[in-house]
Amino acid sequence: MLKQHDLLNLNWKKTNGMIPAIIQDYSSNEILMHGYMNKDALLKTQKDGLVTFYSRTRNCLWTKGEISGNYLKVIEIGTDCDHDTLLILAEPTGKTCHLGNTSCFFLKKYNINFLFELEKIIENRKDKFLNNSYTSSLYKSGTSRIAQKVGEEAIETILAAMKKDRKELINESSDLIYHLIVLLHDQNISLNLVLDNLKKRRKKELIVNIENN
Repeated sequence: MLKQHDLLNLNWKKTNGMIPAIIQDYSSNEILMHGYMNKDALLKTQKDGLVTFYSRTRNCLWTKGEISGNYLKVIEIGTDCDHDTLLILAEPTGKTCHLGNTSCFFLKKYNINFLFELEKIIENRKDKFLNNSYTSSLYKSGTSRIAQKVGEEAIETILAAMKKDRKELINESSDLIYHLIVLLHDQNISLNLVLDNLKKRRKKELIVNIENN
């Protein structure tokens, strides 16, 4: 469901009718691209649920992905404190940059971004079976086998910790996280749903702490 926050008070006068829009990946929080919207572009974005900009060079509206197929599905639209810039959380379909990159920016990626990239690869192996893919073979083996692997990796992670073997613990933890993501997607659960649940728990904890003080 598309969420929108306080968009009636946008300062179109300050931006000369052309408001900057920053597009951020809903899953990884990676900044994907930047563009400009006039009122028509924003209205079309809200109506269609796909990011649409105003091209200052062609003087027309353009929906990101209308040629490449790499659309940006809008999840949430917000504004900054001055109401002169938009921040749009989106779910990208394919690579955002026309150069074939995930993002139009070249900043060093954080490790958390790789985790979501790995999740996308794992999800893809579920939908498109590959004969030489271990992930695809796991999905083919069924839920019981996948769950068994998670249990095995969890035990091996515990054993590595008990031995205080740092290198082995890192390796076993990596295996555990990988297999857990496979299991989650076998059940059609994304990492974001787990993270949202952790956020809710954290909020409850904060509320309890406030009430107890």
